[in-house]
Amino acid sequence: MPKNEGFACTQCGACCRRIAKIAELARFDDGSGICKYLDKTSNTCTIYANRPEICRIDMMFERHFAENYSKEQFYALNARACNALQEILGISKRFRVGVYEI
Repeated sequence: MPKNEGFACTQCGACCRRIAKIAELARFDDGSGICKYLDKTSNTCTIYANRPEICRIDMMFERHFAENYSKEQFYALNARACNALQEILGISKRFRVGVYEI
């Protein structure tokens, strides 16, 4: 299973299905709040190698959050947000991201 850099992405597609209010992703919205580059069958990104910075957890950490968090803290925050979004969307618990220690 591919991972989003070092973050243990479970490829549930939740983050790609809720981009409507994310300014950096406005041009990727298919009009329904879902990224137009999400393959809805496999929940994979069809532009993964060229995806935007905001979709790259490690890059976002290094460029924008390293001064405020450790990588473990940043992963933990992302895991919590991911799991909460999965719950909101009714995505199976088998896709939950493992908890990172802070």
